[in-house]
Amino acid sequence: MAVNFLRDGAPDASTHVLLAHGAGAAMDTPFMTGFAQGLAARGFAVARFEFAYMAGRRHGGSKRPPPRAERLIEEYMQAIGALGSTGRLIIGGKSLGGRVASLIAQDEFDAERAAGLLCLGYPFHPPGRPEKLRTAHLMNLTIPVLIAQGTRDPFGGSTDVPGYSLPQSVTVHWAEDGDHNLVPRKKTGLSAEQNRNAACDAIAAWAKHLKTAR
Repeated sequence: MAVNFLRDGAPDASTHVLLAHGAGAAMDTPFMTGFAQGLAARGFAVARFEFAYMAGRRHGGSKRPPPRAERLIEEYMQAIGALGSTGRLIIGGKSLGGRVASLIAQDEFDAERAAGLLCLGYPFHPPGRPEKLRTAHLMNLTIPVLIAQGTRDPFGGSTDVPGYSLPQSVTVHWAEDGDHNLVPRKKTGLSAEQNRNAACDAIAAWAKHLKTAR
């Protein structure tokens, strides 16, 4: 399968970030574009890609729900292979994309192909079903992980995630009053751009401590 990338930032940057999209939105949404451009402005080379089911929607394909995360692992692996980056590689994505990356992150870290895992709004559980956790594999990760999460994200917010006893390798950056897209309510006086910029600053500070893995 040919992998088509949207790229931002200098190709010769020392750190590359590979991002996959969420379950229902493509790689060129304002959310994905905002993060890609924000990280590029902070010195990263960023590449976005789409899973086949989402790419197919651009040409009139089915809009059925996406495959299970486990069935998208091979496509993510193909994207890593096609990226052809040098230096440090951070893998991750928005929601589903980050979850898929999290399923391969430890193997990629152990093989010295990835230095970190970045999740932009991790789906800790389905909305309204906090008992159905998607955290078991996270507990065994030694790869450095940064999760940018809204405090009122229905997929896991600041009232439940701190109780999961995540390993020390996992850092959570909280976006104040943010939803699953890190968007705060108007009454807070904050903006989505402010939350995104704060998250990008946190990502840049976190990445400085990652080892070179490629």
